Amino acid sequence: MQAEQYPFAQELITDVSGKIRKVILDFSDYKRLLEVIEDEGLYQAMREVKDETSLDLEAALAELEKE
Repeated sequence: MQAEQYPFAQELITDVSGKIRKVILDFSDYKRLLEVIEDEGLYQAMREVKDETSLDLEAALAELEKE
């Protein structure tokens, strides 16, 4: 397999049977991928609470104190 077949991959490191074990990325591409993953996590978290009632700061702090 060639690195050109994989977005962001600079180099592929394979074992003796040719199975890809590691991928070398440009650091800026790595940071961009992390941002996308974090954004997706934030999006999912926002979807989970979209129907919940918002709390003001004092009520939110009181809820945190209960935990």
